Amino acid sequence: MTDASETRRTATRGRILVAPDSFKGTLTASAIVAALAGPLREAGYEVDGLPLGDGGEGTAEALLATAGGRRLEADAHDPLGRPLRSWYALVGTGEAMVEAAAASGLSLIAESERDPERASTRGTGELIADASRRASTVLIGVGGSATTDGGRGALEAIAAAGGLGAARLVCLCDVRTPWELAAREFAPQKGADRAAVARLSARLQSYATQLPRDPTGVPLTGAAGGLAGGLWATHGAELADGARYIAERVGLDDRIRDAVAVVTGEGRLDATTLEGKTVSEVARRATAARVPLHAVVGQDASTEAERRALALASVREASTAEELTRAATALARELAEAAR
Repeated sequence: MTDASETRRTATRGRILVAPDSFKGTLTASAIVAALAGPLREAGYEVDGLPLGDGGEGTAEALLATAGGRRLEADAHDPLGRPLRSWYALVGTGEAMVEAAAASGLSLIAESERDPERASTRGTGELIADASRRASTVLIGVGGSATTDGGRGALEAIAAAGGLGAARLVCLCDVRTPWELAAREFAPQKGADRAAVARLSARLQSYATQLPRDPTGVPLTGAAGGLAGGLWATHGAELADGARYIAERVGLDDRIRDAVAVVTGEGRLDATTLEGKTVSEVARRATAARVPLHAVVGQDASTEAERRALALASVREASTAEELTRAATALARELAEAAR
């Protein structure tokens, strides 16, 4: 509950929008908002906390935080075929939200187990099939997978479950990569060496000819190692830019316009940030609204040119709750000095 003195201070300082993505595998977006909000409020600002996502881990959290709903547990299999108690979300709008990372995620296997030639999206297909029994629209966040199977495992699991009925699929993609570049662009981080990348690329090329329509050359179809493309080709899934989709669903533009500054963040700020990640989407909208944008990230691997392209007023590194709190304290001090 806000006391009278705090109300007077926030009325003077203004509102700050804190709108980060999760730091994958370490901190949820809500936890980041909470850690940053305290020092900003103590400095006299009103804080508008808004967890965001781009199709990767934490996207369901962003929708649940805005629209409400609940998580449901479901049986599935991990990327290596081991039984897994996983989950998906039923959103307050009557949709289901499946994160591929919840069953086919890289975070579910040890680094020594990474093998994109073996890893399967079967578990994601099991979740999609289950969710399709409960909702007419199933949103699929396709970021963070350990797989490069073109969605073959998911498609086989959906078929084994009897199909999707009349459910509509929407893939929320965190990259714009087309099908044929999926292995080259992302398989190395999933454990593939050069020879494996070549084999995976050939496998995807062959698989494309077996699908009801060819995903080759279509933007976004390479997301999650081709999972997006397989669902698009076989089940007519809509392919959407994940960061943009979530931003529009949560009313990001209006909340930016009401702020004197915006704070965003992600686990690693680098060249890929500009390819459709949450920070770049927030940056585009903050720039259009002429509201200063600050970033707090787990790791800053960006160049000066990339930071300039994002129009970032400042960048700070913080990878723990304590470091986030210190970063917010320093940011509050910077904002106060700039306002003098």
